[in-house]
Amino acid sequence: MKKPKVAFYWCASCGGCEEAVVDLGEEILNVVDLVDIVFWPVALDFKIDDLVNLEEGEITTAFINGAIRTSEQHEIVKLLRRKSKFVIAYGSCSCFGGIPGLANLFSANEIVRRVYLETPSTINPENVIPGRGDKFDGSVVSLPKFYDKVKPLDQAIEVDYYLPGCPPPVKLTLEAIKTLLSDTLPERGSVLAPDVALCNECPRKETKPDKIELRAINRPHQVYIDAEKCLLAQGLLCLGIGTRAGCGAACINGNMPCTGCMGPPGNVKDQGAKLISALASIVSSNDEEEIKRILEQIPDPTGTFYKYFLPYSILQGKIKREIENESLENYD
Repeated sequence: MKKPKVAFYWCASCGGCEEAVVDLGEEILNVVDLVDIVFWPVALDFKIDDLVNLEEGEITTAFINGAIRTSEQHEIVKLLRRKSKFVIAYGSCSCFGGIPGLANLFSANEIVRRVYLETPSTINPENVIPGRGDKFDGSVVSLPKFYDKVKPLDQAIEVDYYLPGCPPPVKLTLEAIKTLLSDTLPERGSVLAPDVALCNECPRKETKPDKIELRAINRPHQVYIDAEKCLLAQGLLCLGIGTRAGCGAACINGNMPCTGCMGPPGNVKDQGAKLISALASIVSSNDEEEIKRILEQIPDPTGTFYKYFLPYSILQGKIKREIENESLENYD
C-alpha cells in the first residue's frame, strides 16, 4: 500500500515549529516509515512545482505553521488546501496569529518606515524602500505584497484541526500524527490538546491558595522565585489560569511563569479579555490609586495578555492610522 503523503510549510513565524518536528528525535524515523513527506521546503529541496504537480487531495495532511503576512504565503496555503485532505494549523502563530500578530498594532506602512528608515542602526541615506516591481538588469523583479494585517491561518483558508503551542509540544505533535493516520478521527475543528486550563496540570497546583490576593506584580528578574510555590501567589503573572493545558507545564518546570502560548480553553472566546478579567478579580485593594499603582507594574499590557492571540481576538489590532510621508509606497 502507498504511504499517506504529508506536507510541512512555514509562513510568518520564527521557525521554532519546524524545530519542533525535528525535536521528535528518533521518533521521526518511525514517522518517516509511516508517511511519505512530499513537501517540506525548509528541510529538503522541494520546489513549488512539486506541489503544483500533485493531484487535488493527494496529500493526506498538511502541517502549516506561521501566520499569513504576505500574498505569497496566502497563495501557497491556498494551494496546500486544494492538495490536502486535512490541514492542521500548527503552532500559535498559525492558530491565533502569534507573536507576529502584535504587528497589528501598526499599519504596514508604519512597519516598513520603521524597518528601513527609522531604526537607530539603519544607514540608508537615500531612503531606499523595497518595491514590488523594481527594474533590475533589464527585468522587473517583484516582491510579494506585504499585507496590512497579520491573519491566523483560518482567516485565509479552511482549517480542519488546530495544534497550538510556541512551539507545539513534541508529545502532542506525535499524538496528532498518529491520530490522523488512524481510523478514528476527531471532529473537524478540534484542538488537538486537552480542553482544560494549565492550572489543572501544573505541578504546583497544591500550593495555589484558595484566594490569591495580588498586592504587587513582579517580573521574573526582580525577585527570587520559589521553585515549589504557585507563581501567581508570588506576584508573578503566570497566565495558566486562562491558558489551555497540554504543554506539560514546560515553562513552570523551568521556574518561569506561563505566557499563554497554548491559547485559551474551548470555553473562552478571547484569551486576553479573560486574563485581564482574572487579574482584576485578584488585585487586593479597593483604593483607586493603589490599584493604578499595582497595574502600572505591567509594562506592556497588550504584549502580556495578547502576546499570541491579538489577530484572533475581538480587538484584532489597532484602527489603521495615516502616516505623514505620503511618498512612501503604500504597502497596505
